[in-house]
Amino acid sequence: MEGKVSVLLKRVGKMEPANVEEYKSLGGFEALEKAVKKMTKQEILDEVDKGVLLGRGGAAYPAGRKWKQMMAIEGDPKYIVCNGDEGEPGTFKDRELLSKTPLSVIEGMIIAGYVFSAKKGVIYIRGEYREIQKTFQVALDNARKAGYLGENIMGVEGFNYDIVIVSGAGAYVCGENSALLNSIEGKSGRPRVKPPHLAEVGLYSKPTLVNNVESFASIPVIIAEGGDAFRNYGVETSGGTKLICLSGHAKNKGVYEIGLGTSLYDILYSEEFGGGTASGRPIKFVHFGGQSGPIGFPEQFNVPYDHTSLKNVGLSVGSGAIVVMDDTVSLVEYCKKVIEFFVHESCGKCNPCRIGSERMLDLLNKFLDGTAVEGDIERLEELGNMIKLTAACGLGQTINTALNCCLKHSRYEFEALIKKNDVWE
Repeated sequence: MEGKVSVLLKRVGKMEPANVEEYKSLGGFEALEKAVKKMTKQEILDEVDKGVLLGRGGAAYPAGRKWKQMMAIEGDPKYIVCNGDEGEPGTFKDRELLSKTPLSVIEGMIIAGYVFSAKKGVIYIRGEYREIQKTFQVALDNARKAGYLGENIMGVEGFNYDIVIVSGAGAYVCGENSALLNSIEGKSGRPRVKPPHLAEVGLYSKPTLVNNVESFASIPVIIAEGGDAFRNYGVETSGGTKLICLSGHAKNKGVYEIGLGTSLYDILYSEEFGGGTASGRPIKFVHFGGQSGPIGFPEQFNVPYDHTSLKNVGLSVGSGAIVVMDDTVSLVEYCKKVIEFFVHESCGKCNPCRIGSERMLDLLNKFLDGTAVEGDIERLEELGNMIKLTAACGLGQTINTALNCCLKHSRYEFEALIKKNDVWE
């Protein structure tokens, strides 16, 4: 289904965000009722699998596969964790869900709690979302009063499940699932070495399901309408709708819900979405999926916006960020800002990321202060590739994604800043 749709956001503006009765009047908790009273747990897993819901946090791992793997793992208790640590620059779509339709996220988490017989769910919300945390807590309290959380939920004997909020403290690296679990446990928010995987050894070393806010909000839609219907909102290989975040120099900034498969060109240029640039100048490049995502150029824009199509041209959906830059922006300066971000947010656990990111920044500064020489581009590439190969987690492993895209498509901007008389002469 192409174009603007209203599926995950269909209740926004039509109800008080934390009001259970208003949520129910608009179809809320019908999916939970259906899941608990009319479906087996295997049927629920099968519908999630049919929906081809690719994880909405950035990694795009199929939710159906993750849920089935979790079901096959023995162990008790099992935990349900929602990753609401939306720290990716240019990404603010989870904010819409958490603040304006929190009960849909809660319903998805309750369905997961039922499927895996979990007693506790945890939602980790970034520390900068203080007011949103308050709204979400009210929604939890109201759901509990209405009998959707707590003991014997909906009168089902033994269905005991509750959800608590844990606040982040502003660390970007805690968006990585294992670092997030360490933070919940009160440890330093640093990624774990894997394997073992979180499904087996997760929160408090117990089997744990971790999904993104948008992923959990999609679960009630899948159960209520069926996996096939959900998949048809998107494309065969990438089901459902997607919340995208247009920012930067885009004329029409904001969060939009689209059917996966919508034309990327339309998203960037049509008045229904981005509308080109606010300045009226040409789009020079677009950063997709956050700082760890690829940078795209106009010759790549004539594709559908879905995971497979974007991947085929070297781009990605990632977190849903779409940061538009016009032709007044220097690619080299932009890359410097990206690496500055990684320098600031590196947790310091591994040498390649901690030290290598600073050396990359040193090299980029040479291009901007007029001291870059022949070979510095190659040194920059080699250093970035080495960090990618040796870093402990996804932060370091994607540190050079944006830079490599720029060097592939607009290497001349870097070459133009090289001092031609080699310092060794």
